[in-house]
Amino acid sequence: MSSSLAGRSAIVTGGGTGIGAACATRLAQDGMNVTICGRTESKLTEVVDRIKAGGASGQIRHQVTDVTVESDVAALVANHVGAFGGLNGFVANAGGGGGMGPYHLLDTEEFLRVLHLNVLGTMLSVKYSAAHMVAAGGGSFVGMSSLAGHIPHPMFGAYCVSKAGIEEMMRNAANEYGETKVRFNAIRPGFISTEIMEGIPRESAVYDSYIVNTPLNDVGEPEDVANLAAFLLSDEARWITGTTINVDGGHHLRSGPDFRSFIEPAIGHDAMVGRMS
Repeated sequence: MSSSLAGRSAIVTGGGTGIGAACATRLAQDGMNVTICGRTESKLTEVVDRIKAGGASGQIRHQVTDVTVESDVAALVANHVGAFGGLNGFVANAGGGGGMGPYHLLDTEEFLRVLHLNVLGTMLSVKYSAAHMVAAGGGSFVGMSSLAGHIPHPMFGAYCVSKAGIEEMMRNAANEYGETKVRFNAIRPGFISTEIMEGIPRESAVYDSYIVNTPLNDVGEPEDVANLAAFLLSDEARWITGTTINVDGGHHLRSGPDFRSFIEPAIGHDAMVGRMS
């Protein structure tokens, strides 16, 4: 528990499930006043009720927000500042994937949708939060990358590109805002046991490819990511900016998971590698 977070405030996007919910819970337990956002209000209220019932010392509120819509993000930040008087931290966790397959077969609109969700959503979060953290005398912004933004994930399409873009955005922002004491870092989770990853059967080649390439021989939990997010928002991380930290059980030391077994049965090997029939 970081005493430096008590009484400060933060926004967590994508806070209705998985990693985002875990981050909001940890920050509220550490005494931060937190706003969570997402597109489904029922999920947000469930998390808010659970955090309140858990006796967190920080306040918690929610706001329905689509991070790809600029006016939504502007209202999210403005209402948070209105509720809590300022902004000290931001965890840009909202994101997702889709449109898996080889690049020559990807749907262009789906590719752009994933880029907008992950890259544009993070950029808008920076755009509307930075000045408030500057006004607070400094702050910390955490972008949520992925192992897929660092090592190849065959058939992952736009997701890999978008997560790599988030990492570069954090490096650039760290340079741009350093003199104002606003820090920008990224977290790079590996396989984390969330609702999204439940779509990977535990008895499958894809799941096995995660485990065999993870030195700690297991999958992570959302709380593992939340612990790092809380640290990066705290004063204990005051001298850390412009970097990306892995939370992956050591998976980055080896090779990425192979999702070709998801795609090949549906389209055949020749189509997958671009051979013309």
